[in-house]
Amino acid sequence: MRKERLIVPVVVAVAVAWAVAQTIASLMFERELARAIQDLQARGELSIWRSETDQGWLTSTGVIHLAPLFGDGWHLDISYRARHGLLSTRMDGYLQQHRERTGQARVEIARKPPAWEARYHPLSGTFDGTLKLSPLVLRQEERTLALHGARLALQGKFGDWKLHARLESARLDDGDTTLEAGPVTLESRYTYIDGAYHFTQRDLLKVNGVHWRSPSLELDADELVLHSKTDLDEQELRIRSELSLGKVMSADQVLMTGKVVGELSRINADALRSLLNHLKVEAARGGTGVTRRDLLSLLTPQIRALMGDSPRLDLLEVDLDSPMLGLSLEGEGALIFDARDLEGLEPEALETSEGRSAWRERLDGDFLWRDLPAVVALWLGLPLDTEDMQIDVVRGKVRINGRPLPSLSQRLP
Repeated sequence: MRKERLIVPVVVAVAVAWAVAQTIASLMFERELARAIQDLQARGELSIWRSETDQGWLTSTGVIHLAPLFGDGWHLDISYRARHGLLSTRMDGYLQQHRERTGQARVEIARKPPAWEARYHPLSGTFDGTLKLSPLVLRQEERTLALHGARLALQGKFGDWKLHARLESARLDDGDTTLEAGPVTLESRYTYIDGAYHFTQRDLLKVNGVHWRSPSLELDADELVLHSKTDLDEQELRIRSELSLGKVMSADQVLMTGKVVGELSRINADALRSLLNHLKVEAARGGTGVTRRDLLSLLTPQIRALMGDSPRLDLLEVDLDSPMLGLSLEGEGALIFDARDLEGLEPEALETSEGRSAWRERLDGDFLWRDLPAVVALWLGLPLDTEDMQIDVVRGKVRINGRPLPSLSQRLP
């Protein structure tokens, strides 16, 4: 009898413990989902919000909306259903184009919306999800973009996310011009602190089998590889990229091969954060009827501050070769923006050719082209034995080996 009397309390205790664990799992899932959405919003690249949320201790449902910060070019709905467990939460849902927004583009997808599934582990805070896309066709007037065989995998936890995407083939038709590529793979890792105040993003994009066809030109490339690293720290935003070209062929000859390495730096970090916050505020107001010129005028203080540390573009390495043309380009250089007296610059002036000249006058830099091909020296009116070519930019004006840039239209064949 004594053992039988203990059964009821034990069962009750187990039931209570299970209910508490379910509730904690539900709360942790909701907290991490809210944090992830807030951090994506902090990047300032997308407008993200939720609707139709229903949080329960067994299941939670809702819809996550993704759209560009301005405009209505696209709007994606991600529906989700989360079934909470003691050790993991199983999630699934569908992706759909938002039906209320219509534009000139028409999208054709499989009858059933693309489905996704994932698992969230509350104890470790890790997420593991996959998405497979059915064939997708976008049409706009005479243009058609067809995507086939896409798969995305997302893994990670708060502050550290990894994305792997693969697209078997993509084809763009525009009248009698066609661009086809595939397979295309993207490997990306994004690490950040709370609110994306500091972050680092590394991307590796590989494009195989690129084919361009038009009545006047046919190009084939075996591989294009882009490495990119973006850092936002306390002081600046830095973007370093390396583009490697495989063999770009035309008429059964190698038109181009080689690589280019560059870095953009000294973008003021505080000004960038302020600019993104103001963009989000303007986007929240609706932005109806606001032109690009109006937006530039509204953001004038933030844009000026963005340039306050004299942004710099470095071409760290340029090594290109064209056996077909008998040309090669090897060199390096830098371009710097003069940040003195920024009050005299008006960002909205960038909308006119006259206004852009005032911004170009702030550019200074140089580029060294080593082992200059003789044919290039001939085109530019330089001595045929010129070994190196020094390209200088002084207040937006280009000079070659100390002389003003000649008119290329009169020299090129």
